[in-house]
Amino acid sequence: MNNIQILMYHQVGAFPRMETHRATYCDHRRFALQMRYLKLAGYRVLSMSDAVQALQGTRRISPRTVVLTFDDAYENFYEYALPHLRKHGFPATVYAISGMLGKQADWLTDDGHAAAPLMSAPRLRELLSLGIEVGSHSSTHIRLAGLSANRIQEEVTQSKQELEDVLGATVKHFCYPYGSHDRHVMEAVANAGYRSATTCERAAATNASDMLALPRKAVAWGDSLLGVWWKMHMKNAPKRPLLHR
Repeated sequence: MNNIQILMYHQVGAFPRMETHRATYCDHRRFALQMRYLKLAGYRVLSMSDAVQALQGTRRISPRTVVLTFDDAYENFYEYALPHLRKHGFPATVYAISGMLGKQADWLTDDGHAAAPLMSAPRLRELLSLGIEVGSHSSTHIRLAGLSANRIQEEVTQSKQELEDVLGATVKHFCYPYGSHDRHVMEAVANAGYRSATTCERAAATNASDMLALPRKAVAWGDSLLGVWWKMHMKNAPKRPLLHR
């Protein structure tokens, strides 16, 4: 069975030691080491578009195939992650919140962490020109499961339209904020024309996966290189059902 490891990052940078919400942060030195390892170990790193095409195909995929995703489109991606991606020739997908471009991720303060700046529209256009895919992470970064049909439609469809307007390119991929999704949300994502949507469920993506509920593996602040390898190759069984009913 085709098997792709989709890694989930949020912020990449220099952060103090933390005990909570570690999956929102990755130390830039560890990120650099992780990318160097992927290169030296011969991993094939795909864009999300290429990964979807591979998962829907019949050709066997190398077990060392990885997709790199970055939620929220933090500005520190540009300073700390992008140079290493470009150094190794790796594609990536950044999921942006259309109604918060150039603003602050103030929801981080609810967890006792500092708010962090999000990338602006010009910055996202620059990333697009450098081969980084930009996907949607909704309009306002709200938990979508359980919302009214109209609100879900706004968050899913409006964010696609807004991002396409500022990018001048089609937005093909969606990421559920907080991983929150249900059948109604997935139907809205499908109707909006997205080719894929990613969750926070921990598993490997296979050709049996629903393209609108793709699992990922979070890389956290405290993960060593061995820890990341362990997540990729030893934690391939779903941690939870892929669809919240």
